[in-house]
Amino acid sequence: MKTAIKFCYVYTCIVAAIFSVKLFAQTTNLSEANLNRLQELIDSPNRSERLRERNQYRHPLETLDFFEVRPELTVVEIWPGGQGGWYRSILQPYIEDSGTYIPVPADADESPFVGVVENNSADRVLVFRAHGFMIYDYPAQEYFDSIYAMLKPGGIFGIVDHRGDESIPQDPTGENGYVNQSHVLMLAETAGFELMDQAEINANPRDTKDYRNGVYSLPPTLRGSALNRRFRAQMRNIGESDRMSLKFIKQ
Repeated sequence: MKTAIKFCYVYTCIVAAIFSVKLFAQTTNLSEANLNRLQELIDSPNRSERLRERNQYRHPLETLDFFEVRPELTVVEIWPGGQGGWYRSILQPYIEDSGTYIPVPADADESPFVGVVENNSADRVLVFRAHGFMIYDYPAQEYFDSIYAMLKPGGIFGIVDHRGDESIPQDPTGENGYVNQSHVLMLAETAGFELMDQAEINANPRDTKDYRNGVYSLPPTLRGSALNRRFRAQMRNIGESDRMSLKFIKQ
């Protein structure tokens, strides 16, 4: 009898733990209606098959939920690409009817975003794999300072980017495409941001970050493997890069 009671107790604890983990995993920031709308856009045939194939690597629903992107907000996306930009194809139709979506192109001539977006006007500023602005042209700190200026107090800066190997100092030229998370934290905190949260939504532990062509060896670029099918298969098996997902707030 005692054995049966003990078994029932252990079984109950295990089930409760699994249920708790499941509940925790399902914790969200957005309403069910917003999540459903996002999922509809993510899976929409209006997005090309090439874009939709990458959903498995870029986790757009979880990422936009993590950054608390609601459709009534003013949302700035830094360097989103053209009309077919990967996140732009989701964000623009999600926001345009009730909020404001502002794409800031990579070829903006203004000194880091100055004059592109009015100061203290944005609810969210989002950066997806646009790591170049942290390395090239203007000093990286000026870009982060500009993002801080355009956000309202209480606004959120969300960034997803190729996460570098912290055992290797940050490459100032950014040649391999990876950016150390500590480098991003330093730039953001120097600008005045406070780290709210970080997530492993876009992590990939299979990414060893030691390829001849850096992150560009991996999908979708697959640089340097056109004539080496075995290496290309290896890169495809790894998948897209290991990425940090960081959420900052302007107090």
